[in-house]
Amino acid sequence: MPVPFRHDDSDELRMMLDTVDRFMARHLPPEDVRRRDRDHRAPFDLLPLLGDTGLLALPFPRTYGGAELPWTIVCRVEERLGYLGAMLGTLYDMTVCFGGMSLMSYGSEAQRRAYLPALIQGRLKFALALTEPTAGSDAAGIRTRARRTDGGWLVSGRKIWSSNAGHSDFMVTPCRTDPDAKGHRGVTMLLIPPKAKGVHMTELPKVGNNTLSSWDIGLDEVLVADDMVMGEVHNGFRNLMSTLHYARAGLAASATGQAQLAVDLSLAHARERVQFGQPIGKFQVIAHRLADMQMRVDQARYATYHLAELISRDLPCRREAAQAKVIATEALQYVTHHGMQIMASAGYSLDSDMQRLWRDARLYTFGEGSNEIQRNIIAKELGL
Repeated sequence: MPVPFRHDDSDELRMMLDTVDRFMARHLPPEDVRRRDRDHRAPFDLLPLLGDTGLLALPFPRTYGGAELPWTIVCRVEERLGYLGAMLGTLYDMTVCFGGMSLMSYGSEAQRRAYLPALIQGRLKFALALTEPTAGSDAAGIRTRARRTDGGWLVSGRKIWSSNAGHSDFMVTPCRTDPDAKGHRGVTMLLIPPKAKGVHMTELPKVGNNTLSSWDIGLDEVLVADDMVMGEVHNGFRNLMSTLHYARAGLAASATGQAQLAVDLSLAHARERVQFGQPIGKFQVIAHRLADMQMRVDQARYATYHLAELISRDLPCRREAAQAKVIATEALQYVTHHGMQIMASAGYSLDSDMQRLWRDARLYTFGEGSNEIQRNIIAKELGL
């Protein structure tokens, strides 16, 4: 039976959202979002300041300096960051999900004690080095090899399109450690520092998400110590899926916030732009389009909040995570597409926030697991 959705309006939530609003107004106002996007300058400098607010601590145990708050609050914080400045929301998501939740889900106790306090303080950055020339949507197609040596592993292979990897302190990296195993078997998760000997990195140009750099990574006999193995050797594919599970939840929340911003920009324009003697929002064709846009955002919001409720209660949610990711990212593409049409040249201008939302949105339906793969997951969960 479906778990009923409960709207979280706790004092903790209100306090956290107020913290986000004050932080963004001070450190990343709209004009600075535009400037950083234009200059391709990521907000890495804001991560320690974000750590000072306690927002990076939300889902983690107090043992490591965390706040032990439920995922329902994490979800709402990520949605608000998506609305106010998605470039920082993405960095937040990568820190909490790629780094923190990977450590919590399958990292060793020594790794948690070594890295979680610094992560919570905003002093460590994490990336996920998953995609390869022959692996991405087919995550089981990983070919990057790690072979046993004295005291560790020698890693060789290639990873591509790894977001922010060149600026990270650690890359969470799935490698094939059993050369005879096929598919999901024989994969191990390793923590690899980008500055390790044998790591060669090239930044890849792309259409949008200007502050989210993407990297081509060569791994040439990189020595990784045994204490940098995350989880059980040869049984890491399940752990990889755990990382992606949390990342998709974060992406759904951020995409929902960005989609609401696109609707709000379109509404403001439709109220102000006068044609044929009246605001264009008074024309039924525009009014109905805006109604459809808001409905898509609300559907994404409720799917994402429901997923957050399930995560907070530690209930199975593989299907719901895939659904929220699909619904939210496709809602974002829908509303930015129609928002551009409503705003016309005003939206197409490089001075407009709409054009940034529009070009950035294109990544999300294939990033962190393509929506085609998500539909496969949903179908399998339905017993097909």
